[in-house]
Amino acid sequence: MILGMFVLGWIAVNYPMSPTKIKLFVWHKSLGISILILVLLRIAWRLTDRTPALPNHMRTWERRLAHTSHMLMYLVMVTMPLSGWVINSAANFPLKLYGLIRLPNIAPAGKALQTQAELVHFTFFWILVALLLLHIGAALWHHFVQRDEILTRMLPGTTRRLRKAAD
Repeated sequence: MILGMFVLGWIAVNYPMSPTKIKLFVWHKSLGISILILVLLRIAWRLTDRTPALPNHMRTWERRLAHTSHMLMYLVMVTMPLSGWVINSAANFPLKLYGLIRLPNIAPAGKALQTQAELVHFTFFWILVALLLLHIGAALWHHFVQRDEILTRMLPGTTRRLRKAAD
């Protein structure tokens, strides 16, 4: 969904002003709020459900980097849709989730705030790109160089099997 949001947002920003551009932004905003809800649910799940331990061969700095990058990804995945919502609120444009459910403004209208929120949104876009590339690169490095289970344990159902093996 996030990769789709990158593409949809990029197209919407660069599309000529038209009814299609408005529709692209409606979809971008709706999907952004949906991602926010899913990320908040994922954070709640992560806080209540233990994750498998990292492999014993990982160095302390690798463990810290893994933990830090995960926390940063969650922070960015929450901040991006919130900053988008602030952009929309500051522009005083009605936000309707999938054209059906009207969401309240979460910030006062104002061009200065809108500009600041746009900068945050765009900056965090590039931070998320960098974090995703780091995450993908690390997973591939673990799989092909370290030859451990880090990449394979991300597959559906794998975490459950790893937990049972640890118990």
